[in-house]
Amino acid sequence: MSFTIAIIGRPNVGKSTLFNRLVGQKLALVDDLPGVTRDRREGEARLGDLEFTIIDTAGLDEGAKGSLTARMQEQTETAIAQADALFFVIDARIGLTPTDRAFADFARKANKPVLLVANKSEGRHGDAGAMEAFALGLGDPIQISAEHGEGMGELYDALAKLMPEPASEDEAEEDEPISEEEAATRPIRVAIVGRPNAGKSTLINHLLGEERLLTSPEAGTTRDSIAVEINWKGREFRVFDTAGLRRRSRIEEKLEKLSVADALRAVRFAEVVVMMMDSQNRFEEQDLRIADLIEREGRAVVLAVNKWDLMETKGGGAISGLRRDADHWLPQLKGVPIVAVSGLMGEGIDRLMQAIQDAYALWNKRVPTSALNRWFEQAIQANPPPAVSGRRLKLNYITQTKARPPSFVLFCSRADVVPQSYLRYLINSMREAFDLPGTPVRITLREKANPFAHKRKRPS
Repeated sequence: MSFTIAIIGRPNVGKSTLFNRLVGQKLALVDDLPGVTRDRREGEARLGDLEFTIIDTAGLDEGAKGSLTARMQEQTETAIAQADALFFVIDARIGLTPTDRAFADFARKANKPVLLVANKSEGRHGDAGAMEAFALGLGDPIQISAEHGEGMGELYDALAKLMPEPASEDEAEEDEPISEEEAATRPIRVAIVGRPNAGKSTLINHLLGEERLLTSPEAGTTRDSIAVEINWKGREFRVFDTAGLRRRSRIEEKLEKLSVADALRAVRFAEVVVMMMDSQNRFEEQDLRIADLIEREGRAVVLAVNKWDLMETKGGGAISGLRRDADHWLPQLKGVPIVAVSGLMGEGIDRLMQAIQDAYALWNKRVPTSALNRWFEQAIQANPPPAVSGRRLKLNYITQTKARPPSFVLFCSRADVVPQSYLRYLINSMREAFDLPGTPVRITLREKANPFAHKRKRPS
């Protein structure tokens, strides 16, 4: 039986630090600046032998109706409604504030079990604030230090009384090996990346059919990389919304650096990366840098041109123009799928989701050895490798070592002098021969062992 806990409290009391401590990873961004967390983030937590789902929320704060602050609070209210219990966190060093008292009433009205957590209680600095917390009427405060891991035993004891009895060993299902069919139906990990304000969160909200992620005309609304589960026509996806990526020279604030690092981490753990561009300003320098980063990381790529509903000229001619532009500006991803979408209006969503599945299939593709050998012979005959310093290069054979992405080893002589232009020729020829448009292809050069290298030269 699953058990869900939402961490609530005013800004900058250490909710995200506690979240990271319980999930055992630095998933949520943490900074001294109040209000870092905006969207709610879920994770699988463990405390001793207790396993549960934990939700990190934005700091409870008051804001005008319709404002970003008010919508952040709506996200928190949704988390409270989903939770079975609450961790109400206060800053023990500062003590109670009027905001703490106001939102303690808010927590009581939720009519759910509440554990009062006095964070930042390392040493004896938080004793006074913890004593003040009795006035909230939420029970005995549990003094902890989420940053240093102090007080976790007391938190365990209090939480164990709230959680349901775990299933017995007889009732628990044994782990069974995963079949190939089950592996094929595992959720596809998809990261949505792009420049700020390209419409990434709006697109994911449309896929979910709810305002799960905060959106705003102001660039930089998203900070954490938030993962959401999506079922699209029977296929499961785990989609990561990420912060907008600006040029490094423009990133000055520490918080934005953390957000960008979190986005890059999402790219590295994704299987398919959807790079979103604004239809009004597409294929700008930063778009090309992001696409090159994705290719270097070896992820399957889909280009999504968002805000297509704002385009004056649509139709086949405009789509063909996108195709030509993509092949011109991204030769390293020749044939990459490109889809025109509108995250706000829902245009092109079916085509985008199908493109993601197709790109994922190509990323996992293995080429039969016999077909690979036939192609290799024909490619060399059509365009033999050039001579370097008057000496001919000899290419012996090629074999595929792995997929995800398709990777090959080419055995040859003098691997260190094979021109990059000739490798690009082989990669592009392979794309056409085996229908691998857009997916990264890796060719590693390896020199074939010389069987006579151990023999000494005869004395003259």
